[in-house]
Amino acid sequence: MNTPVIIPIIPKPHAGPQTRAEAVRAGVRIEQLTIVWMTLEAIVALWAGATARSALLVAFGLDSVIELVSGGVLLWRLSVEAAGGRLDRVEGAERTAAWVVGGSLALLCVYIVVTSAWTLLTGARPDASIPGLGLAIAAVATMPFLARAKRRIAVRIDSAALRGDAACSLTCAAMAGALLAGLLLHLAFGWWWAEPFAALGFLYWLVPETREALAAARRGRMGCCEDASCNR
Repeated sequence: MNTPVIIPIIPKPHAGPQTRAEAVRAGVRIEQLTIVWMTLEAIVALWAGATARSALLVAFGLDSVIELVSGGVLLWRLSVEAAGGRLDRVEGAERTAAWVVGGSLALLCVYIVVTSAWTLLTGARPDASIPGLGLAIAAVATMPFLARAKRRIAVRIDSAALRGDAACSLTCAAMAGALLAGLLLHLAFGWWWAEPFAALGFLYWLVPETREALAAARRGRMGCCEDASCNR
């Protein structure tokens, strides 16, 4: 008679807290990378926009500044948790930042409408911008990567704010696509009016983003871009 072989089942160690801690640290790193990128993006876009007299590039640069503010608040929040601190210490700052971001986005919408209309009505032709074109290509390649990384981390730590920031990164990628199209049409065919029309095209993403940011401010928490995956 064969003796049954009993294989002991060794329970796996509980990895919940450790997994969350690792995810929070990864979130800190991705927000640090976001801040570095958005700083460079804002500087290049605003400089190139001012040099070329391009409302399209300036609008993109201003949006980068707004996302820089949002990323800074998220970095602070994640850093507090990574250090073992209480998250309620930054709730007041998040509420303030939500109103700042929402109000800034609303002003950006007004800026795009006014400057684009002025450019089209007066026929003021912006200069072609090679630096702006390079920036648009880099943003189209970079922002989807950042968005995917943020969304993965947001799911692991159940962070609505980080999910919203991931949606903002996707919006930035879409806006960069519009920027790239406007600049290419200007450079390739001399269609100077393509740039203000592309800037107005930003409103397709920017208006819903503004509404959600203001709604999030009224709810008393950070938020950006309506996103079905946010579960907010």
